[in-house]
Amino acid sequence: MLRKLANIHGEGSILPQPAMQVQRRTIRGCQVAVVTVEPSGIPPVRYKGRVWVRVGPTVREASVDDERILTERRRSLDLPFDQRPIPGATRQDLDLHYIRTRYLPAVIAPDILERNARPLESQLESLRLMREGIPTGGAILAFGKDPLGWIGSAWIQFVRFEGNRITDPIQHQATFTGRLEDTLNHLRETLRLNIRIRTEVEGHRTECRQPDYPLEALLQLTWNAVMHRNYEGTHAPIRIYWYRDRVEILSVGGPFGNVHQHNFGDGTTDYRNRLVAEIMKGLGFAQRFGLGIPIAQRALQRNGNPTVEFEVSSSSVAATVRAAP
Repeated sequence: MLRKLANIHGEGSILPQPAMQVQRRTIRGCQVAVVTVEPSGIPPVRYKGRVWVRVGPTVREASVDDERILTERRRSLDLPFDQRPIPGATRQDLDLHYIRTRYLPAVIAPDILERNARPLESQLESLRLMREGIPTGGAILAFGKDPLGWIGSAWIQFVRFEGNRITDPIQHQATFTGRLEDTLNHLRETLRLNIRIRTEVEGHRTECRQPDYPLEALLQLTWNAVMHRNYEGTHAPIRIYWYRDRVEILSVGGPFGNVHQHNFGDGTTDYRNRLVAEIMKGLGFAQRFGLGIPIAQRALQRNGNPTVEFEVSSSSVAATVRAAP
């Protein structure tokens, strides 16, 4: 019996093939065959060419509308992570007041917003912040009350070392998480406070002030990491390690789409997290798409720093910024 049940998986009558386990259990002295079948991520599932659905206590053959709903569910799973609904999340997990008063006015023209009588949930659906009444990954990242509770990688780690090695004593460390705009603003202030400025006085009036790092370059590279990192399948943060002679920014997830190791940083762009990119632009953390690295390089050049060094692999991108001599 166990072999017969296990062979159902591969006999081709159920397509796509289900993920299933067959086990022998003993319950109250009786031997029982237990079959565990996981939900399919690519519905509809057909048994001998037919689709069946449960309606209340009954099971019936799927109608055209039933199959359409199942197909739409599959398409929602094919979406990028930031546009997929987060299972278990509800609109109560979003800061709706903040979205209504801060984000919607930033991305929708005032006159359209004024005459838009649709309920808030419909507006969120149109902006891809919700799908089928469930918040998407991008909405939780940007506007969630507790993003880290839903997305284990939704945080940034900052560490400043006294020397040039990771084993040197730590001078300062901080973690940043929460609503995206607050997180990036707190990070901006931390970066600004850690920049040292050399002042030279020439004569009685002339004063030359040069930072060891231009703030604009560090911000662009950090925002780029937030925008393009991989948030799935990992709890690792974006890491900003500040050494005496350099700053390293490590982002989880290698190049995506049209971007690869050989064209990285030359202006070629593609977006793993298109919704996150749109939200960051709406909140003022990106002027135009694809300009983050060129702006950073230009700021470094103006300040006298070497150009940023990239170490690109299939699983991560590390940006190293050297201090101005």
